This record gives sequence, C-alpha cells and structure tokens, in this order.
Amino acid sequence: MSEISFVRPDPNDFLDIDALLSEEEVLLRDTVRNFVEKEITPHVGEWWEEGHIPTADLAKAFGELGMLGMHLEGYGCAGTSATAYGLACMELEAGDSGIRSFVSVQGSLAMFPIWKFGSEEQKQEWLPRMATGEIIGCFGLTEADSGSDPASMRTNARRDGSDWVLNGSKMWITNGSVADVAIVWARTDEGIRGFIVPTDTPGFSAPEIKKKASLRASVTSELILDNVRLPADAVLPGVASMRGPLSCLNEARFGIAFGAMGAARSCYETALEYSKERVQFNKPIGSFQLTQAKLVEMMVAVQKGTLLALHLGRRKDAGTLTPEQISFGKFDNVRHALEVARTARSILGANGITLEYPVFRHMANLETVYTYEGTNEIHTLVIGQSLTGLDAFA
Repeated sequence: MSEISFVRPDPNDFLDIDALLSEEEVLLRDTVRNFVEKEITPHVGEWWEEGHIPTADLAKAFGELGMLGMHLEGYGCAGTSATAYGLACMELEAGDSGIRSFVSVQGSLAMFPIWKFGSEEQKQEWLPRMATGEIIGCFGLTEADSGSDPASMRTNARRDGSDWVLNGSKMWITNGSVADVAIVWARTDEGIRGFIVPTDTPGFSAPEIKKKASLRASVTSELILDNVRLPADAVLPGVASMRGPLSCLNEARFGIAFGAMGAARSCYETALEYSKERVQFNKPIGSFQLTQAKLVEMMVAVQKGTLLALHLGRRKDAGTLTPEQISFGKFDNVRHALEVARTARSILGANGITLEYPVFRHMANLETVYTYEGTNEIHTLVIGQSLTGLDAFA
C-alpha cells in the first residue's frame, strides 16, 4: 500500500499537471511563457488602453519562435503536436486574449485552410511567408447578419470568364486591417467556396472597427468586397461546402479551450498574491474565510479546465477528437474562465478595475471569447444534439 505524500501542493499547479507533460512540452511551454512575460506582459496594458498592438513586430517575433501555423506540417511550419499548440495558446492568452487571437487566426484560420484545402502551388506561395510572419492573414466568414448561422452568408462569388468576381462584406474580422491576405468564404453556384484574396486587390477594403470595450489589444475590422476580381487559381480547390470554414473554426476553438485557461490562471494567480499582500483589519485578506472560498473555487476551475484542455489535446494528437468534444472544451472552459475573472476582480476590490493588474482586462476580453468562434448557446446546442440525436437548429 503506497504512502500518502504530505508535501504541500503548489498553489499554482495544485494537481501537479506539469507531471503529465513531456520534457519537450514543458520546454516549449516555458519558452512561450518567458516570451510573454518579457515581451507582452510589460506592455499589453498600455496597448489595450490605447487600442493598438505592434502587429508587424509581433508577427516577426512569433515567426522567429516558430509559433505561426506551428501545428501544421511542412512549408516552413514547425510541425508540433496539437497539445504543444494548445499549451502555447494557454501562455499567449495568459498575456492577453487579443495576442492569442492574433496567433490563432494566423495559424488556424488563415494558414490552415490553405494547408488543408489549397493546391500545392497555393501552399508553396503563401504558407512559408505566413509561417515567418512576413505575411499576415485573416479569415472572412462572419457577416453583420450571419454570425451564428454562417450558412446564411450573402457574400457571393460568380464566374466571369476564367475569373471570379466577389461581392459582399464580412464583420468582426481579427487582423483584417493589417492583413496582407484574406481567406474569404463566399456563396457560389458550386457551393460555399474559399478564396485567397490579396488585400491590395482593387475593390477590397478593411476599415478598422473602433470604440471596442473588449479585445482592445487586437485589430478587428470589416471586410468590404466591391467587385473584387480574382484569377481562377484564387479559389481553394479542396472543398465546396460549409465543411471548409467549419473545420477551420474547430481548429481555432481547440486553441481557445486552452487559451481561456491561460487567462483564468493569470486572474487566479494575481488574486492569490494580492490576497496575501492586501491587509485589512490588521491581517491579509487571504486569511478570511470568504476570500479563501473564492480562491479555492478559482483554483479548482483552473486546474479542471487545464486537465480538460490537455485531455482534448491528447485526443487530437491521437486522431480521436470529435467536433462535439471541441465544443465541450470551448463551452465549459470559457464560461469558467469568465467566472474566475469576475471572482478575481472582486478580491482585488477597486484595484481590480485598473490596468495595473491584468484582471479587468482579462474579464473584458473573455466577454468576447465567450461569444466568438461559436457562442456559448450554440455550443450548448451542439452538445445537446450529440446527446439526444435531435437537431435543435432546424
């Protein structure tokens, strides 16, 4: 019979989840963590307040670290495991959701469709430069009137001789105003097709969306396509249905399941340290029962969510992960991350609303993460349909 260890658990890794990671995974995770602590955390509060990020500099830095399209094979991509990609997303979002969104959009939404559905010529032309950060991409699916129902999109593409002509608009597009290339999904007579659209093509414009109260350290734009003429080889040949964009969204949602726990962990660790330093009634507020109860709930949520994300990563690497399980991860981890952020804000009191601490910034960002890549309600219905076999969307 084995003995029970009486060593005090690490408050920041209570279940010793690090023991489940390989040495290579820990090294990659720590490399990204160190980068975030050195290059992101000291500046991101100011970026968030001013509503901008140094996109070109970050793209180059991420490219040098091999983080752009890191889970893809070949074409200059790092070819890491899905779990390693998830761990990187966790560390990036511990810095800021907008920073993780930049990397996620580049790799999972812009590079992945070219890698998965593109021709060999398209892959050779675009992916190596996107992997280095020389070229920034965006993903045009959501429209002002078709968010949760992307199949109702109005953006269309018609053949004109050997060319394609695109008309329509997209909304809430991360990286749109700074992108060099957009992957735009449009309705055609052949089904839903994806198009590689260089953003300097005549008729294409991407005005930035301002006055955001969330994801401020991220570029969000509208895409306008006014008789955008493209050559025949601009279309992705490998798919002509909603399977194309939805498979891309599943790649991004997988990263969010990890990323949300990074934001939650940052909030929990901030609140824990604050509770030991903030003195009221002649003792640290961490000694009060109500504060300890909040800390315990936050820690448990972070540890369980991290275990869930890691489990999904292992299943993805094994080729056994289903879209419904990805919905499970996005649904549960984001809602718990948002609750952790709100609880941490309460522990910090008035200090919780300042940008001197990351908590309110994470809380505001997570309100967007709760909605994008499928709202909480949509993922609830995806899981419900899986349980019952009955379609709640019809």
